[in-house]
Amino acid sequence: MKTVLKVEGMTCEHCVKHVKEALEGVAGVKSAKVSLKDKSAKVDHSDSVTPEKLKAAVTEAGFEAA
Repeated sequence: MKTVLKVEGMTCEHCVKHVKEALEGVAGVKSAKVSLKDKSAKVDHSDSVTPEKLKAAVTEAGFEAA
């Protein structure tokens, strides 16, 4: 499955790295492509991963996800 999240609060590539690591740390996430320009994250994951789990990971990393 694929989920696209809008991520607010990223200002640099260091922020992108934190969001990517947070998302890829969620069990069942295969990969995450995070874009500073688009302020988004495209996440490839298994069926067991919910959008709420992904949003929680981004929030825990210090950013806002929608």
